[in-house]
Amino acid sequence: MPVPKKVPLRKCAATGEMKPKKEMIRIVRSKEGDVSVDPTGKKSGRGTYVSKTKEAVEAAKKKNVLARQLNAEIPPSVYDDLLDLVTKGSR
Repeated sequence: MPVPKKVPLRKCAATGEMKPKKEMIRIVRSKEGDVSVDPTGKKSGRGTYVSKTKEAVEAAKKKNVLARQLNAEIPPSVYDDLLDLVTKGSR
């Protein structure tokens, strides 16, 4: 009998929910301190995850959790990119 493959879970920074990695978007801070959205999940640097829902992105923005998690200033463009990804992905 084959062993079921383990699904990597990640915790959403905004909602605190544990979800499969595929249902999350990674935000990463590079060594230089640049914060960007990482759709591939493979960029190097300090990363945190947000659920692929508009509510989670808005909660992250409102609570400023990404700045705390990544210990960096989060430019508004990062939230715009996140909302773009979430709205395109849900269609």
